[in-house]
Amino acid sequence: MTTTGDSDTAAGTGPWWWERRRSAVLDAGLGLASAAECGAEGVQFASDAGIPAAVGVVFGVLAGSTLVLRRRWPIAVVLFSVAITPARMGILMAIVGLYTLAASELPRRIIGALAGMSLVGTLIVTLVRANQDMADGDVTIGEGFIPFIAITTSLGVTAPPVLLGLYVGQRRRLMESLRERADSLERELQLLAERAEERAEWARGEERTRIARDMHDVVAHRVSLMVVHAAALQAVARKDPEKAVKNAALVGDMGRQALTELRQMLGVLRADEAPPKPAPVPVPVPLAAVGEAAAQAASRARSVDEPEPVDGPCLAEVDELVGQSRAAGMAVDLSVEGETRACAADVEETAYRVVQEALTNVHKHAAGAKTFVRLAYRSAEIAMQVENGPPPEAGPGDARLPSGGNGLVGMKERVTALGGVFVSGPTDAGGFRVSAVLPAAVGQ
Repeated sequence: MTTTGDSDTAAGTGPWWWERRRSAVLDAGLGLASAAECGAEGVQFASDAGIPAAVGVVFGVLAGSTLVLRRRWPIAVVLFSVAITPARMGILMAIVGLYTLAASELPRRIIGALAGMSLVGTLIVTLVRANQDMADGDVTIGEGFIPFIAITTSLGVTAPPVLLGLYVGQRRRLMESLRERADSLERELQLLAERAEERAEWARGEERTRIARDMHDVVAHRVSLMVVHAAALQAVARKDPEKAVKNAALVGDMGRQALTELRQMLGVLRADEAPPKPAPVPVPVPLAAVGEAAAQAASRARSVDEPEPVDGPCLAEVDELVGQSRAAGMAVDLSVEGETRACAADVEETAYRVVQEALTNVHKHAAGAKTFVRLAYRSAEIAMQVENGPPPEAGPGDARLPSGGNGLVGMKERVTALGGVFVSGPTDAGGFRVSAVLPAAVGQ
């Protein structure tokens, strides 16, 4: 409930039909004053009518007391004041009744009709009484002044309360309209605040989903390769020390890259600007000795510590991505169709992440399977496909990588967010295929 509504509810605490206690007290005071006036005038009325004075006083008190009902039945009060006008009583009741009638919500034609009745009644009574007073010798004025006095008296009794009541009623209606408008605006602001909170909550959820997806795409590939190399290192540590040194260097490279990308992503969460992406680490080559492996590993570490500012991964780095998988022992074939060109940054990053996650899934679920990576540059879109054959039987060096089940979901979310099409599923040969088509101009 709004603030104004609370004030209105708190105000409606008066007895019976009164909204406020002070309104009841005011009407009771006006009723007493009107009863006293009419009771005093009832003495003269009883004398003119030839009835006992007590009867005239009682009649005047009862007639004047009806002013208490002015808020409940304003029409009845005005009609009663018009009815007792010939008795020359009820001036206060007539004035207050007309004011209350004009300030009410009644139609203007009813207000005008009753005000006209009061005006005519007062005019007639004033003319008759003035003529009687002149005939009795109580008043000595010219006959030409009698209509002037009658018209002035009737207008003075009728017009001011009616005009004041119309003004107060119009002002009250204006205030109520403004209050209702304020209540409506307050409700609209509350709804807008609730919707803004819902949008903020939705944005927070979307941001959490995006961060989780980026963490999965960026780290899972590196960690998967580290696990594959660690498994190979365990298998050949005693049989082939040179190959073990090579695998150890690869594990170190992948670990440093994963840590660097993690720092980069966490830095985005703490700063307004994204930190620069580290320079790509070259795929290592077979080393002849432990000393050479250590020297090249140190050189690669220095290159990671001095990254080049790049907006994000792009399709030009897919060749390096495929080379890393080959170094891990995967048989990967990369083919590119069409004229190579730069696309929108979002498109290139999404395409890179799709290929990266697809290769990660091959490492997890089909280690050692023959894999084909195809990129196709078309006129208004770019297509990519990663397909692997059936996985070989697990050997002693199988990495047994766990799966979170979110890789395909994340890829589909990335592609559909850019208006692309994503399809994945098993092949007839027992392998698995991931395909995506992205519009080339999104984000430009």
